[in-house]
Amino acid sequence: MKKRFIALAFVIGFSGLTNVALAETDYLNYQELLQQAEQGNAKAQFNIGVMYYDGEGVQQNYKKAIYWYKKSANQDFAEAQYNLGVMYRDGIGVKKDYKKAIEWFRKSANQGDAEAQHNIGVMYHEGQGVKQDYKTAVQWYQKSANQGYANAQNNLGAMYTKGYGIKQDYKKAFEWFEKSAKQGLVDAQCNLGSMYYIGQGVKQNYKKAFERFQKSAKQGNSTAQYNLGIMYYEGQSIQKDYKKSFQWFEKSANQGYTQAQYNLGAMYENGYGIGKNKYTAKKWYKKSCDNDYQMGCYHYYKLNQQGH
Repeated sequence: MKKRFIALAFVIGFSGLTNVALAETDYLNYQELLQQAEQGNAKAQFNIGVMYYDGEGVQQNYKKAIYWYKKSANQDFAEAQYNLGVMYRDGIGVKKDYKKAIEWFRKSANQGDAEAQHNIGVMYHEGQGVKQDYKTAVQWYQKSANQGYANAQNNLGAMYTKGYGIKQDYKKAFEWFEKSAKQGLVDAQCNLGSMYYIGQGVKQNYKKAFERFQKSAKQGNSTAQYNLGIMYYEGQSIQKDYKKSFQWFEKSANQGYTQAQYNLGAMYENGYGIGKNKYTAKKWYKKSCDNDYQMGCYHYYKLNQQGH
Protein backbone atom coordinates (compact mmCIF):
# COMPACT_ATOMS: atom_id res chain seq x y z
CA MET A 1 0.00 0.00 0.00
CA LYS A 2 1.41 3.35 -1.03
CA LYS A 3 2.28 5.61 1.87
CA ARG A 4 -0.19 8.47 1.98
CA PHE A 5 1.13 11.98 2.49
CA ILE A 6 -0.91 14.57 4.37
CA ALA A 7 -0.16 17.98 2.89
CA LEU A 8 0.76 20.81 5.20
CA ALA A 9 -0.71 24.31 5.02
CA PHE A 10 1.83 26.54 3.28
CA VAL A 11 0.36 30.01 3.74
CA ILE A 12 2.83 32.61 5.03
CA GLY A 13 0.78 34.88 7.26
CA PHE A 14 1.00 38.48 8.38
CA SER A 15 0.61 39.32 12.06
CA GLY A 16 -2.42 41.32 13.10
CA LEU A 17 -2.92 44.84 14.35
CA THR A 18 -1.63 45.88 17.72
CA ASN A 19 -3.09 48.10 20.44
CA VAL A 20 -1.10 49.92 23.09
CA ALA A 21 -1.18 50.08 26.86
CA LEU A 22 -1.50 52.94 29.31
CA ALA A 23 1.06 55.71 29.35
CA GLU A 24 3.54 55.40 32.18
CA THR A 25 4.87 57.96 34.63
CA ASP A 26 7.39 58.27 37.43
CA TYR A 27 5.90 57.79 40.88
CA LEU A 28 6.29 60.63 43.37
CA ASN A 29 5.22 60.97 46.97
CA TYR A 30 1.45 60.48 47.07
CA GLN A 31 0.66 63.22 49.59
CA GLU A 32 2.78 65.74 47.73
CA LEU A 33 1.09 64.83 44.46
CA LEU A 34 -2.37 64.88 45.99
CA GLN A 35 -1.85 68.40 47.30
CA GLN A 36 -0.73 69.57 43.85
CA ALA A 37 -3.61 67.73 42.18
CA GLU A 38 -6.21 69.29 44.48
CA GLN A 39 -4.77 72.69 43.59
CA GLY A 40 -5.52 71.96 39.95
CA ASN A 41 -2.15 70.81 38.65
CA ALA A 42 -3.01 68.72 35.56
CA LYS A 43 0.20 66.70 35.56
CA ALA A 44 -0.20 65.85 39.25
CA GLN A 45 -3.81 64.82 38.62
CA PHE A 46 -2.60 62.54 35.84
CA ASN A 47 0.10 61.02 38.06
CA ILE A 48 -2.41 60.36 40.84
CA GLY A 49 -4.54 58.59 38.24
CA VAL A 50 -1.62 56.42 37.22
CA MET A 51 -0.90 55.53 40.85
CA TYR A 52 -4.51 54.43 41.39
CA TYR A 53 -4.47 52.49 38.11
CA ASP A 54 -1.28 50.59 38.96
CA GLY A 55 -1.87 50.33 42.71
CA GLU A 56 1.52 51.95 43.28
CA GLY A 57 1.72 53.71 46.65
CA VAL A 58 -2.05 53.39 47.05
CA GLN A 59 -4.63 50.62 46.89
CA GLN A 60 -5.53 49.93 43.25
CA ASN A 61 -8.79 51.63 42.37
CA TYR A 62 -9.81 52.02 38.74
CA LYS A 63 -12.74 54.32 39.52
CA LYS A 64 -10.44 56.77 41.31
CA ALA A 65 -8.01 56.49 38.41
CA ILE A 66 -10.85 57.52 36.08
CA TYR A 67 -11.77 60.38 38.41
CA TRP A 68 -8.29 61.88 38.38
CA TYR A 69 -7.69 61.23 34.69
CA LYS A 70 -10.88 63.14 33.89
CA LYS A 71 -9.80 66.11 35.97
CA SER A 72 -6.47 66.17 34.15
CA ALA A 73 -8.00 65.45 30.73
CA ASN A 74 -10.49 68.29 31.10
CA GLN A 75 -7.46 70.57 31.32
CA ASP A 76 -6.28 69.18 27.96
CA PHE A 77 -3.50 67.03 29.41
CA ALA A 78 -2.89 64.71 26.44
CA GLU A 79 -1.60 61.69 28.38
CA ALA A 80 -4.69 61.69 30.60
CA GLN A 81 -6.96 61.96 27.58
CA TYR A 82 -5.16 59.02 26.05
CA ASN A 83 -5.45 56.88 29.19
CA LEU A 84 -9.17 57.64 29.46
CA GLY A 85 -9.50 56.41 25.89
CA VAL A 86 -7.82 53.15 26.83
CA MET A 87 -10.04 52.64 29.86
CA TYR A 88 -13.25 53.31 27.94
CA ARG A 89 -12.07 51.12 25.08
CA ASP A 90 -11.21 48.19 27.35
CA GLY A 91 -13.94 48.71 29.96
CA ILE A 92 -11.55 49.23 32.87
CA GLY A 93 -13.26 50.92 35.84
CA VAL A 94 -16.03 52.02 33.53
CA LYS A 95 -18.51 50.44 31.13
CA LYS A 96 -16.88 49.72 27.78
CA ASP A 97 -17.79 52.51 25.39
CA TYR A 98 -16.00 52.74 22.04
CA LYS A 99 -17.58 56.09 21.19
CA LYS A 100 -16.27 57.73 24.35
CA ALA A 101 -12.93 55.99 23.83
CA ILE A 102 -12.46 57.48 20.39
CA GLU A 103 -13.57 60.90 21.65
CA TRP A 104 -10.80 60.91 24.23
CA PHE A 105 -8.27 59.44 21.81
CA ARG A 106 -9.13 62.18 19.33
CA LYS A 107 -8.56 64.93 21.90
CA SER A 108 -5.14 63.46 22.66
CA ALA A 109 -4.34 62.77 19.00
CA ASN A 110 -5.13 66.35 18.03
CA GLN A 111 -2.38 67.40 20.42
CA GLY A 112 0.03 65.16 18.53
CA ASP A 113 0.03 62.04 20.71
CA ALA A 114 1.30 59.29 18.39
CA GLU A 115 -0.18 56.41 20.39
CA ALA A 116 -3.62 58.02 20.36
CA GLN A 117 -3.33 58.61 16.62
CA HIS A 118 -2.49 54.96 16.17
CA ASN A 119 -5.43 53.81 18.29
CA ILE A 120 -7.85 55.96 16.32
CA GLY A 121 -6.49 54.24 13.23
CA VAL A 122 -7.19 50.84 14.79
CA MET A 123 -10.74 51.85 15.70
CA TYR A 124 -11.51 53.05 12.19
CA HIS A 125 -9.90 49.87 10.86
CA GLU A 126 -12.03 47.67 13.09
CA GLY A 127 -15.17 49.82 13.06
CA GLN A 128 -15.16 50.33 16.83
CA GLY A 129 -17.25 53.33 17.88
CA VAL A 130 -17.20 54.61 14.31
CA LYS A 131 -18.17 53.30 10.90
CA GLN A 132 -15.39 51.12 9.48
CA ASP A 133 -13.31 53.29 7.17
CA TYR A 134 -9.97 52.00 5.90
CA LYS A 135 -9.08 55.30 4.23
CA THR A 136 -9.44 57.22 7.50
CA ALA A 137 -7.58 54.45 9.33
CA VAL A 138 -4.66 54.91 6.92
CA GLN A 139 -4.65 58.66 7.53
CA TRP A 140 -4.32 58.18 11.28
CA TYR A 141 -1.74 55.43 10.95
CA GLN A 142 0.24 57.76 8.68
CA LYS A 143 0.20 60.59 11.25
CA SER A 144 1.42 58.24 13.96
CA ALA A 145 3.95 56.44 11.75
CA ASN A 146 5.47 59.75 10.67
CA GLN A 147 6.26 60.37 14.33
CA GLY A 148 8.12 57.08 14.45
CA TYR A 149 5.52 54.99 16.32
CA ALA A 150 6.44 51.38 15.51
CA ASN A 151 2.93 49.86 15.83
CA ALA A 152 1.50 52.39 13.40
CA GLN A 153 4.37 51.81 10.98
CA ASN A 154 3.64 48.10 11.05
CA ASN A 155 -0.09 48.64 10.54
CA LEU A 156 0.53 51.07 7.70
CA GLY A 157 2.70 48.43 6.07
CA ALA A 158 -0.16 45.95 6.41
CA MET A 159 -2.57 48.40 4.75
CA TYR A 160 -0.21 48.88 1.81
CA THR A 161 0.14 45.11 1.54
CA LYS A 162 -3.62 44.51 1.47
CA GLY A 163 -4.53 47.65 -0.46
CA TYR A 164 -6.96 48.66 2.28
CA GLY A 165 -7.80 52.37 2.13
CA ILE A 166 -4.83 53.03 -0.11
CA LYS A 167 -3.41 51.76 -3.40
CA GLN A 168 -1.62 48.45 -2.94
CA ASP A 169 2.13 49.05 -2.94
CA TYR A 170 4.44 46.27 -1.80
CA LYS A 171 7.54 48.46 -1.89
CA LYS A 172 6.01 50.99 0.49
CA ALA A 173 4.72 48.15 2.65
CA PHE A 174 8.24 46.77 2.87
CA GLU A 175 9.65 50.19 3.77
CA TRP A 176 7.19 50.65 6.63
CA PHE A 177 7.70 47.13 7.94
CA GLU A 178 11.44 47.74 7.87
CA LYS A 179 11.12 51.00 9.83
CA SER A 180 9.03 49.24 12.45
CA ALA A 181 11.26 46.16 12.59
CA LYS A 182 14.33 48.33 13.18
CA GLN A 183 12.63 49.49 16.38
CA GLY A 184 12.28 45.88 17.44
CA LEU A 185 8.55 45.35 16.91
CA VAL A 186 8.06 41.59 16.83
CA ASP A 187 5.09 41.64 14.43
CA ALA A 188 7.00 43.81 11.96
CA GLN A 189 9.99 41.47 12.04
CA CYS A 190 7.66 38.63 11.10
CA ASN A 191 5.99 40.68 8.36
CA LEU A 192 9.33 41.67 6.92
CA GLY A 193 10.21 37.98 6.83
CA SER A 194 6.98 37.31 4.92
CA MET A 195 7.91 39.95 2.34
CA TYR A 196 11.33 38.36 1.83
CA TYR A 197 9.78 34.90 1.67
CA ILE A 198 7.19 35.79 -0.95
CA GLY A 199 9.28 38.36 -2.78
CA GLN A 200 6.85 41.23 -2.37
CA GLY A 201 8.39 44.71 -2.52
CA VAL A 202 11.84 43.15 -2.40
CA LYS A 203 13.74 40.38 -4.17
CA GLN A 204 12.82 36.96 -2.80
CA ASN A 205 15.41 35.87 -0.28
CA TYR A 206 14.75 32.80 1.88
CA LYS A 207 17.86 33.36 3.97
CA LYS A 208 16.74 36.84 5.04
CA ALA A 209 13.20 35.57 5.52
CA PHE A 210 14.49 32.85 7.84
CA GLU A 211 16.56 35.36 9.83
CA ARG A 212 13.53 37.62 10.36
CA PHE A 213 11.20 34.76 11.24
CA GLN A 214 13.71 33.35 13.69
CA LYS A 215 14.15 36.70 15.42
CA SER A 216 10.40 37.15 15.75
CA ALA A 217 9.68 33.53 16.67
CA LYS A 218 12.16 33.55 19.54
CA GLN A 219 10.20 36.47 20.98
CA GLY A 220 7.01 34.41 20.89
CA ASN A 221 5.31 35.46 17.64
CA SER A 222 3.06 32.54 16.68
CA THR A 223 2.97 33.42 12.97
CA ALA A 224 6.76 33.52 12.77
CA GLN A 225 6.95 30.21 14.65
CA TYR A 226 4.57 28.68 12.13
CA ASN A 227 6.57 30.11 9.21
CA LEU A 228 9.81 28.69 10.63
CA GLY A 229 8.09 25.32 10.79
CA ILE A 230 7.34 25.62 7.07
CA MET A 231 10.92 26.55 6.22
CA TYR A 232 12.41 23.68 8.22
CA TYR A 233 9.88 21.31 6.66
CA GLU A 234 10.72 22.45 3.14
CA GLY A 235 14.45 22.97 3.71
CA GLN A 236 14.36 26.51 2.35
CA SER A 237 17.79 28.18 2.84
CA ILE A 238 18.43 25.69 5.64
CA GLN A 239 18.79 21.93 5.89
CA LYS A 240 15.45 20.11 5.95
CA ASP A 241 14.73 19.11 9.54
CA TYR A 242 11.38 17.56 10.47
CA LYS A 243 12.18 17.60 14.19
CA LYS A 244 12.78 21.34 14.22
CA SER A 245 9.78 21.83 11.96
CA PHE A 246 7.67 19.91 14.47
CA GLN A 247 9.05 21.93 17.40
CA TRP A 248 8.16 25.27 15.81
CA PHE A 249 4.71 24.10 14.74
CA GLU A 250 4.13 22.93 18.30
CA LYS A 251 5.12 26.32 19.77
CA SER A 252 2.78 28.07 17.35
CA ALA A 253 -0.06 25.58 17.83
CA ASN A 254 0.11 25.95 21.60
CA GLN A 255 -0.63 29.64 21.08
CA GLY A 256 -3.74 28.77 19.08
CA TYR A 257 -2.41 29.25 15.54
CA THR A 258 -4.90 27.23 13.51
CA GLN A 259 -2.76 26.11 10.57
CA ALA A 260 0.04 25.10 12.93
CA GLN A 261 -2.47 22.96 14.84
CA TYR A 262 -3.45 21.26 11.59
CA ASN A 263 0.18 20.75 10.56
CA LEU A 264 0.98 19.28 13.95
CA GLY A 265 -1.83 16.81 13.44
CA ALA A 266 -0.41 15.87 10.04
CA MET A 267 3.05 15.31 11.48
CA TYR A 268 1.71 13.12 14.29
CA GLU A 269 -0.37 11.13 11.81
CA ASN A 270 2.58 10.51 9.49
CA GLY A 271 5.42 10.36 11.99
CA TYR A 272 7.33 13.38 10.68
CA GLY A 273 9.70 14.67 13.37
CA ILE A 274 7.84 12.71 16.02
CA GLY A 275 6.63 9.15 16.54
CA LYS A 276 3.35 8.27 14.83
CA ASN A 277 0.39 8.81 17.07
CA LYS A 278 -3.01 8.98 15.42
CA TYR A 279 -4.83 9.68 18.66
CA THR A 280 -2.71 12.78 19.25
CA ALA A 281 -3.06 13.66 15.57
CA LYS A 282 -6.83 13.57 15.98
CA LYS A 283 -6.59 15.88 18.99
CA TRP A 284 -4.73 18.52 16.99
CA TYR A 285 -7.00 18.14 13.98
CA LYS A 286 -9.93 18.72 16.35
CA LYS A 287 -8.35 21.91 17.68
CA SER A 288 -7.90 23.27 14.15
CA CYS A 289 -11.44 22.17 13.27
CA ASP A 290 -12.78 24.03 16.30
CA ASN A 291 -11.09 27.10 14.80
CA ASP A 292 -13.02 26.55 11.54
CA TYR A 293 -10.12 25.05 9.57
CA GLN A 294 -11.95 22.70 7.20
CA MET A 295 -8.97 20.46 6.39
CA GLY A 296 -8.65 19.86 10.12
CA CYS A 297 -12.33 18.88 10.29
CA TYR A 298 -11.93 16.46 7.37
CA HIS A 299 -8.96 14.64 8.89
CA TYR A 300 -10.48 14.65 12.37
CA TYR A 301 -13.64 12.93 11.14
CA LYS A 302 -11.62 10.55 9.00
CA LEU A 303 -9.53 9.38 11.98
CA ASN A 304 -12.66 9.25 14.11
CA GLN A 305 -14.34 6.93 11.61
CA GLN A 306 -11.23 4.72 11.68
CA GLY A 307 -11.70 4.31 15.41
CA HIS A 308 -8.79 6.42 16.59
